[in-house]
Amino acid sequence: MAASTNKPHWDSLSTVQAETKTENGFVTTKYPPKKLNIIWGNDSRYWRLPTDNNGSPAELIQVSWLEVTGTFDGVKGKKYEIGFEVSLTPDAFGWNGCHVYVMAKVGKRGKYSWKRSSLENPKTGNFQIPLETLDIKVDDNANNTDNKIYFGMYEVWSGKWKGGLKIYNAIIKEVPATPSATPPAT
Repeated sequence: MAASTNKPHWDSLSTVQAETKTENGFVTTKYPPKKLNIIWGNDSRYWRLPTDNNGSPAELIQVSWLEVTGTFDGVKGKKYEIGFEVSLTPDAFGWNGCHVYVMAKVGKRGKYSWKRSSLENPKTGNFQIPLETLDIKVDDNANNTDNKIYFGMYEVWSGKWKGGLKIYNAIIKEVPATPSATPPAT
């Protein structure tokens, strides 16, 4: 639990370290659940948060307002793929007919980009949402001073109660800013 139990929302713990890995010159960063902001996350009627940071997921017991957010310090000119590693419990409920949106923007005044995913059909094991890639590029304009990427997972529109979602990580993966050119065939 967070320091104050009279607050219903879980605020990201700055002391929790993100996991970073470099592959082919590109960095992938994973935020464990305690490094994310979770609406109603500090209320055990709605969420079960991990007690440690060893890869255990946050488990949604039941909410009608799903909002899990975070921020990441982007680098000018770099492009990132945003997603969440999740799974569904065998008794997951409330996902039929509603979509989960993964959204991201650069800077407080940025415009959100988003992708939606359906969790309607039972999936097994861990999987990443959105199912389609959500890429966001940090502008390399010299006048741009706000490189912070704001991202989140949302289902706040249906008003339906839902549960049985496990969140393992938010994933911020650096990807090539432009498609790599292939040499012409000779």
